[in-house]
Amino acid sequence: MSNEKNVSAITDMDKDFAQWYTDIVKKAEMVDYSGVRGCIILQPYGYAIWELIQAQADRRFKETGHVNVYMPLLIPESLLQKEKDHVEGFAPEVAWVTHGGSEKLQERLCIRPTSETLFCEHYSRVIQSWRDLPKLYNQWCSVMRWEKTTRPFLRHVEFLWQEGHTAHATEEEAQEETIKMLNVYAELCENVLCMPVIKGRKTEREKFAGAKATYGIEAMMHDGKALQAGTSHNFGDGFARAFEIQFTDKNNQLQYVSQTSWGISTRLIGGIIMVHGDNNGLVLPPDVAPTQVVIIPVAQQKPGVLEKAGEIRDLLKKELRVSLDDTDKSMGWKSAEYEMRGVPVRLELGPRDIAENKAVLARRDTGEKITVSLDNIAEAVKDLLADIKRSMYEKALKSRDSKIFTAFGMEEFERTIEEKPGFIKTMWCGGNACEERIKERTTATSRVIPFDQEKISETCVCCGGEAKYMVYWGKCY
Repeated sequence: MSNEKNVSAITDMDKDFAQWYTDIVKKAEMVDYSGVRGCIILQPYGYAIWELIQAQADRRFKETGHVNVYMPLLIPESLLQKEKDHVEGFAPEVAWVTHGGSEKLQERLCIRPTSETLFCEHYSRVIQSWRDLPKLYNQWCSVMRWEKTTRPFLRHVEFLWQEGHTAHATEEEAQEETIKMLNVYAELCENVLCMPVIKGRKTEREKFAGAKATYGIEAMMHDGKALQAGTSHNFGDGFARAFEIQFTDKNNQLQYVSQTSWGISTRLIGGIIMVHGDNNGLVLPPDVAPTQVVIIPVAQQKPGVLEKAGEIRDLLKKELRVSLDDTDKSMGWKSAEYEMRGVPVRLELGPRDIAENKAVLARRDTGEKITVSLDNIAEAVKDLLADIKRSMYEKALKSRDSKIFTAFGMEEFERTIEEKPGFIKTMWCGGNACEERIKERTTATSRVIPFDQEKISETCVCCGGEAKYMVYWGKCY
């Protein structure tokens, strides 16, 4: 089967990006649909990518002193009600358990949309003294939010994520933790997922329900829409006061703790697909590719070919994730299959290659093929994977930067958002009314107030009043 025929069923990404995305997640066998609306089945390939992201993130969390815990799935309604702003923010998305067996429960139980209240209840019992602080906890789990519109990896009713929840003795420590974990996320996205992000603070309108301040990292997808790739929240002492989380400080005075929360989810897999994918399928960053190298024997029926391919596999698998395809499928079918699945490197080896002590390496990101000696095949493959990482990041950065525009007035803003999908940089007065008006007129939302501020004008793009911040705006997933 030819490569062209194998990928003909994939919709052209520049003609219908949404359908292209759906085609990819299905044909690469990442997900299947379940009998429950909005709940997907993560197939082995999709889950393997999540496991690799999880391992990379978990290592970073532990290197910064965090430990993993696990909280219950169910939250009593009375507990959820303790923090008014928080419960109001999540109320439309909450799923409730009302019966145990055939008996109606005396109190409804919420299936966790997030676990702040559970952590707070626990902290109120285990924190008494400054010696108990800080508490640096993280949880890997699933959560449920009754979303009206769903799409694989991007928005589910149930999805996998991690949620960090920490408690500190001072506001300064909590703020330091909030920014530290945002930087961990940014480094993970850029150095592991090859996905450039913009770091900054969310506006009051866009911050997390119950938070003092929310910070986020924003990535740009191929179609010009933004993806919130991770968030980190400084809760101050708001939750601590609602849940009576107090400690005795070094001066024997009773104080409230300051808290943070931060999270990433399987949404990152959607980001990988939409940043790096092409019309042949997935293009996976090497660090999270379940198979980094696939060995494809050429004329494998001939003497010595499979044996040599097996030797190379055994050599490479000491350091890399390698597979050997010794099925009787055609070379064209195999090449198209591994392109679809985004395997970073294909190693092709036939009788002539063996005779000449060489192999051909085909890279997924550019399609380029190079011939390398078998004498240093392991180093050649590792060097190529490192170059693929660099190249994927640089390509994504160039694409992102080409989709950043500047607007100085509302007419220009509206024209730009309609004609040129991407981020729009403007100055903003900081007023909620202007933010609301921009959303009403353009459907764009504020993405972040970036840490790297530019003074591109003196006046607000909306009202013309004195500008306080430069903001990135955009339409988003």
